[in-house]
Amino acid sequence: MSEKRRDNRNRILREGEYQRKDGRYRFRYIDEDGKEKNVYSWRLDKNDPMPKGKKREPSLREKEKQVEADLFDRIVTNGGNYTVLELVEKYVSLKTGVRHNTVAGYKTVINMLKKESFGNLRIDKVRLSDAKAWLIKLQQIDGRGYSSIHSIRGVLRPAFQMAVDDDLLRKNPFEFELASVIVNDSVTREAITRKQQRDLLKFIQEDKHFSRYYDAIYILFHTGLRISEFCGLTISEIEFGEMCIKVDHQLQRTAQMQYVIEEPKTDKGIRYVPMTEAVAACFRRIIANRKTPKVEPMVEGYVGFLFLDKNDMPMVALHWEKYLEHIIQKYNRIYRIQMPKVTPHVCRHTFCSNMAKSGMNPKTLQYIMGHADISVTLNTYTHVNFDDAKEEVYRIANS
Repeated sequence: MSEKRRDNRNRILREGEYQRKDGRYRFRYIDEDGKEKNVYSWRLDKNDPMPKGKKREPSLREKEKQVEADLFDRIVTNGGNYTVLELVEKYVSLKTGVRHNTVAGYKTVINMLKKESFGNLRIDKVRLSDAKAWLIKLQQIDGRGYSSIHSIRGVLRPAFQMAVDDDLLRKNPFEFELASVIVNDSVTREAITRKQQRDLLKFIQEDKHFSRYYDAIYILFHTGLRISEFCGLTISEIEFGEMCIKVDHQLQRTAQMQYVIEEPKTDKGIRYVPMTEAVAACFRRIIANRKTPKVEPMVEGYVGFLFLDKNDMPMVALHWEKYLEHIIQKYNRIYRIQMPKVTPHVCRHTFCSNMAKSGMNPKTLQYIMGHADISVTLNTYTHVNFDDAKEEVYRIANS
């Protein structure tokens, strides 16, 4: 009978275990593909002390148990040797039929991971604490905002979930509440008050330069259209007979300056938005004053866009964001009481808030806004103040 192998402390070593001359332990095993693999540790048992100067790690027998459990559950060892970057690239390669904005977001995350040491980590080495520490580093050291980090985590979490589903990992290290880890420093886009809206529209209407944008901004404030939906409108979709606006697409422009037509943001986005006579009058003036280009621009079969830029191409969201930015800058140079930042989305949010405060049925408002989830619509009701609450109590008490 052969003598059992022992370590330098005279402990019997199990099958597959071995102690090297430098004192480090090794366990050799056969993985699920029939390949020989090794794991190492400076400690045989969990109660052994770590050698001086060595980084603490699980003991060899703790690692053996993990290997045995992974083999039993058919978990691929070493995370399939994927790095974080490689995992995200694989995840993105399997995403088809996504919007161009989403594709651009994927590219941003991939390019960032190429520069980050975190991107080179093997996925099975990433622990929950590592994922949290990396996101904290992005905010506190790199200065990234909450919204940006939210988008980054929005790619990493499903990528790691794919690895879990493929039996490359046991747990998803990005499965945690983001707000519990980093500070939400994003600025909430609040609706402006009715008085602010009146003051702003009056200023635009009376300004010699910016009055040309009055009708469009009035429409944004009084229809709740998304700016990409507004930019995609053509003459034929303004149905004066039915006093409504047909919304079934949106216009976008990619980073490569390509114009694309996409479906509305949500399944509920295809809808008919009612318009008041004042809104209809704005559309009539826009159509009457619309410049006639030498060649009508066509984007994926759509022609007759309401607003064209200096190159006779349809205006996009960026145009209106800039116009509003310049309008607010001029307004605040003139008036002591400052106007808050107003964007096309603030116009949409203001419309939603005004309708909610006026008592519009939430389901009706959900339809007009094109919200897929009514909770998004109902969240608008959180933007009420004491005066709104007081007025509502009195209205109910006197009804």
